[in-house]
Amino acid sequence: MRKRILTTVIGTALMGSVAMGAHAATEPQGMYSANDILDADVYFAGGSGEEIGDVYDILFDEEMRVTALVIESGAVLGLGGREIVVDADYFTLETHTEGDGDTEHRIMVEADQAEVEAFPAYNRDWWEQTQANARDAWQATQEGAESAWQRTREAVGADD
Repeated sequence: MRKRILTTVIGTALMGSVAMGAHAATEPQGMYSANDILDADVYFAGGSGEEIGDVYDILFDEEMRVTALVIESGAVLGLGGREIVVDADYFTLETHTEGDGDTEHRIMVEADQAEVEAFPAYNRDWWEQTQANARDAWQATQEGAESAWQRTREAVGADD
């Protein structure tokens, strides 16, 4: 059930999001499935061909925009992988159609080894801090909008 809902939501988010630039060897698909992107291989951009890991999760905001990917890196036979958060500013989605008609998705990360090692770990502390930051930002924006509305109303009222 979670995967079906996630697929629907992420498919919608990816369609409307400019965070993931789709580069295709053929025509763009126009719609992307979270099922296809989850577990997609992740590589360093720039042609080194070095694999970082694979997509573990897709994170999006209240407006269904993709904001980050969680990448499981350094896994050996599924054991001991480190989950890192890669902000949308650092990755693009490449889509290739194979000769047999199958579509392959790859995530390309625009960062070097040192930057990737410095990306935050995806854990409970990171999640709780990120939620708190988003809540605080939303409240500050809401209060700012209310204050601007009040100032405008008062300014218009003063002109009468």
